[in-house]
Amino acid sequence: MNRNYLGIDIGGTFIKLGLVDDAGNVSLRREVPIDRSGSETVMETLTKGVDEFLLAHGLDAIDLEGIGVSAAGCIDTAKGCVANNGGNVPGWPHTEVTGPLKERYGIEATMANDGNCVALAEAWIGAAKGKRDVLCVVLGTGVGGGIISGGNLIEGARGFGGEIGHFPTHAEKKPAYKGDLSADYEKHAATSALVGLAAAAGAPWTNGREVFNAAAAGDEKALAVLDEWIYEIAMGITGLVHVFDPETVIIGGGVSAQEDLLVKPLREKILELVQPDFADGLEIKAAELGNNAGMAGAVKYFMDSRTRKES
Repeated sequence: MNRNYLGIDIGGTFIKLGLVDDAGNVSLRREVPIDRSGSETVMETLTKGVDEFLLAHGLDAIDLEGIGVSAAGCIDTAKGCVANNGGNVPGWPHTEVTGPLKERYGIEATMANDGNCVALAEAWIGAAKGKRDVLCVVLGTGVGGGIISGGNLIEGARGFGGEIGHFPTHAEKKPAYKGDLSADYEKHAATSALVGLAAAAGAPWTNGREVFNAAAAGDEKALAVLDEWIYEIAMGITGLVHVFDPETVIIGGGVSAQEDLLVKPLREKILELVQPDFADGLEIKAAELGNNAGMAGAVKYFMDSRTRKES
């Protein structure tokens, strides 16, 4: 019989909850909207959502193996809390998460960055299943991701490893002040950057969907904007490929569904840019797990953490 865990994925708009078994199957999914007005903290919304989830499905937390949390922002995995960078989640910096969950529900809990969780999930049961060296790039309003090397997630000293959105790809953009991120990868590769390129080209599109729709209809300006954006994405991934030598690059985020307009030309551009030795056998694929990736990856992180403690 499979063991069951509670998987939680905290984003900027919704908290996703699901029962996840040790084979990565997600069931009983529930979404809880985050109160962005500030009248209720994220932890208040979370615990209320978990209480309602357990009650609705006749579950007792003590019968679960544990809780795995995936969350936006820089996550101090050892302390189970959010660091100074809370991503796009309101009131999220410096929030303690795993301690309060353990105390309230009486079971163990772990927490990891959402991009890292996507990478773990895709390497576990998704597009990179069975691969031991995986680079995952998640394209959204920002850019997130995770890196698996030799079968192990790269976390760094505090759990902040894999913040690929914040490595500089534009050295010519000298910081004007401390914290100026204008040179960062996500400033040029996020979907918000795509919209910025469209505006700079004098186009009327106000979101990524409109750009892709126009490109699908054959609009030359839209195709040119997409080509410029894909080049920015490819340049960052090329640098990461040269550093980590992955077997597989996974492209995540909602835009990864655009196989013909994004993933295919991105694959071609990366294979054109990387040195031949790195291109040999390199796979570049869209993520497969969609909205389940964060919950499944959070549980995989929990399982791996427990295995490390027991060994």
